Amino acid sequence: MRAREREARISPFCDAPSQGTKPATMLLFFLLFLTATAANSLFVHPRPLPPSPSPSARPESIFLLAGQSNMAGRGGVVNDSSTGWVQTWDGVVPPECSPNPSILRLAANLTWVEAREPLHADIDTNNTNGIGPGMAFANAVLGRDRSLGSVGLVPCAIGGTRISEWERGTFLYDQLIKRARAATNEGGTIRALLWYQGESDAVEKSDAVQYKGRLEKFFSDVRTDLQSPELPIFQVAIASGQGPFTDTVRKVQLGLDLPKVRTVDAKGLPLGPDWLHLTTPAQVRLGQMLTDAFLQSMSRSA
Repeated sequence: MRAREREARISPFCDAPSQGTKPATMLLFFLLFLTATAANSLFVHPRPLPPSPSPSARPESIFLLAGQSNMAGRGGVVNDSSTGWVQTWDGVVPPECSPNPSILRLAANLTWVEAREPLHADIDTNNTNGIGPGMAFANAVLGRDRSLGSVGLVPCAIGGTRISEWERGTFLYDQLIKRARAATNEGGTIRALLWYQGESDAVEKSDAVQYKGRLEKFFSDVRTDLQSPELPIFQVAIASGQGPFTDTVRKVQLGLDLPKVRTVDAKGLPLGPDWLHLTTPAQVRLGQMLTDAFLQSMSRSA
């Protein structure tokens, strides 16, 4: 009898438990209920993750950004003595460069993500990137012409590069074409190439003298390889140079006479302490200047 009572007390599933087992039985069922509820909340209804860009999101109007450091963006990049004079970005993003759900960026892994400054952070990886003209341009375009739909920016610029490093067959050229093609794999139209380069070609006389021929061939090759013979190109005439032949390069840029190639002059925009790179306000202004040129060209071709 004592054995049967002992068995009833330790087993809540007995056919005829004694009166003394009821509190223990109820407590056990309550604990089981709490366990099941906790498991349900953990595995059936997990806490939602922060929203991420939809893999199906594809921009309608695509712009290629290429050239060297002033296109990659050095606005807000300063020498920080606390880090041994290593360049750092101050992290200041002006309102004109704020993120917008309708502005996407083709990341280094060829996926579309929401565009945020610095646009070239995973592209120009050997340099410190800051504010460039891309986001100011995209925001201004969206604000002035909604018919273009969502905007996709394809950053390709690399600081310190000469035009010869962008010739067909080079790594930079192949990357530009690869990324441009990837950007349109699932729709969208490349509206223009935004090009800002030339400071490095102002160092050696031979580079400055050959700049015109190399630049014209580069533009022609890009159009050919993208099968877009009338691709609009907006180049920026350099505001500064790394050597004594800045004026030679600028003369080529300002005098270039090719169909659907427009030049926006950066001369006079504020430069940073290095007298080479545009400041953040200058980059914002340049983005707006590029927007003006782009929209004017669209109205004339309409």
